[in-house]
Amino acid sequence: MNNLRSILNIEFLIKDDALKNWRMILFLSLLAVIMISSGHSADKKIFKIASLNTDIKLLKSEFIEAKKQLLVLKKESTVIKVLSKRGVGSASSPPIKITVSNE
Repeated sequence: MNNLRSILNIEFLIKDDALKNWRMILFLSLLAVIMISSGHSADKKIFKIASLNTDIKLLKSEFIEAKKQLLVLKKESTVIKVLSKRGVGSASSPPIKITVSNE
């Protein structure tokens, strides 16, 4: 009962040998501050990762859309339509192969 009363009266902080108790309290307080700041830093990183993942998904969808449009534009029928508007048609004779002999 006496020990409980001395703890409630905070006698362990005002006695002559209280310096070691103050050191421990300050050390534990410093550790608590470090732990809290580490938690906040981890939360910031998690939110940044989530934001970057959203950006990655958006960029992937844009890439797939552009690739799909490129595949449509590369089709022979599309090329023929575009070139026919400019007056260029397909060749009536097959191409001639030119061979060069090394002497």
